[in-house]
Amino acid sequence: MHTNRKAVLMISLGTPDSPGWFDVASYLSEFLGDGRIINIPSFLRYLLVNLIIVPTRTFSSSKSYKELWTERGSPLKYHMEDLTEKVQAKLKASHDVYYAMRYKNPSVKNQLRELENRGYDEIVLFPVFPQYSSAANGSFLDHALKQIAKWTVIPSVKTVDQFYDNEDFLEAFSENIEKFNLDEYDKVIFSYHGLPMSQLDEVYEKGKCDDRECEDGVQGDNHHCYRATCYETTKLLIDKIGIDVSKTITSFQSRLDSKWVKPFSDKVLEQFADEGIKKVLVVSPSFTGDCLETIIEIGDEYKELFIEKGGQKLDYVPSLNSNDSWVRCIVNIIRGI
Repeated sequence: MHTNRKAVLMISLGTPDSPGWFDVASYLSEFLGDGRIINIPSFLRYLLVNLIIVPTRTFSSSKSYKELWTERGSPLKYHMEDLTEKVQAKLKASHDVYYAMRYKNPSVKNQLRELENRGYDEIVLFPVFPQYSSAANGSFLDHALKQIAKWTVIPSVKTVDQFYDNEDFLEAFSENIEKFNLDEYDKVIFSYHGLPMSQLDEVYEKGKCDDRECEDGVQGDNHHCYRATCYETTKLLIDKIGIDVSKTITSFQSRLDSKWVKPFSDKVLEQFADEGIKKVLVVSPSFTGDCLETIIEIGDEYKELFIEKGGQKLDYVPSLNSNDSWVRCIVNIIRGI
């Protein structure tokens, strides 16, 4: 029987149960079938995902996951396991700490059922994504709150929507960046996960994202615009580590088509190589846990692309994973809400 009356549910994106073809196909179908990921009518989305995207992408994705997999399974999952254990140790006097994956296992539905059965008075929902997006934070909170709404007894529910400007978060990422000798690199790329421009436009009551100066960071009505908060994160990290801004660029990776937010990270790397730039460091401040997008996409694919185009060296800064400074950040945010 639990002794605390409060619980924390940290929520990450998700990962296949195995790198096998069937499990990867199942994961992609669930992930891309979310209306907040591909925001088109449900029937068209079903056809697009299950008849086009999943059949054409599963084989290559399965191959990538096999490269990623370890004895402990998916890095994203075991980092969440370690993170949960460390946060629980710090909050043991006040909260019970759990984690869930928005897609696949352990599922949000099953973890919330456990919380319901234990009868907590307060639940904190904590998506581990620093910059708000409808596709990530919005989807997780929407899904979790719909599950909780079905309970007979609904406890107090607190949510964390974004924390890109949190001082502890910035300090945690700065610590990782400063483990590298920045003077050795010609350029530093701050590479964030991409999103369709149509999703960014939906943040605004009037006009579109392109109508704002989001490249200048957060100002006015763009404080929940993903592009603006990404550029703001870059600015804050640049100020904290003291690097020359002319040596840096903000870009976006993992796109599905050309209508996603630009500039594209791979195209930036190709341009750098064409300009004779030889050494690049890549930072990914939208990923708090290392995963396919950091280990394989940046660490393997982007590195290979850059060197093939004439570059000499590409390194990437590891994500926060279960670092003590990241644990401290989460604990302080939870204690402060």
